[in-house]
Amino acid sequence: MKKQELASKKVIGIWVRTTNHEEQALTDIQALWGRFMSEEIMSKIPNLIGSEIYSIYTEYEGDFTKPYTTVLACEVSSLDEIPEGMKGLEIGGGDYVKFVAKGNLNEGAVGNAWMEIWKSGADRRYTTDFEVYGAKSQNREDAEVDIFVAVK
Repeated sequence: MKKQELASKKVIGIWVRTTNHEEQALTDIQALWGRFMSEEIMSKIPNLIGSEIYSIYTEYEGDFTKPYTTVLACEVSSLDEIPEGMKGLEIGGGDYVKFVAKGNLNEGAVGNAWMEIWKSGADRRYTTDFEVYGAKSQNREDAEVDIFVAVK
């Protein structure tokens, strides 16, 4: 695991409060993705930068076993205009460790990567972690998703 320093990013999107207890997050996050796509949320986000979708994990009540907020969002140039029902936030800059989920998204490639992250021993900050769904994630059966975990 190699640390890298990332600059902060501003994002706007939709969110859900969830927990990994009894796989509740799996249900909640799948529903959030369904809503993001069916309601074409990306097209409603002002001041959009790029076409990547960020799946952000923040507002942790403790470690990964405690409740947290998941936000599906896109990077923006400004948080001055946040549509009703959406959340704007800044992903803090600082030290992160990058992991890459590879494989079939329909068969849990990202969830499997998180199970490895939980066992990795990374000295996590539990501030804001995120996945980046960019060009390499478009082929759902052979995808690559970058995962950035905030570390001390």
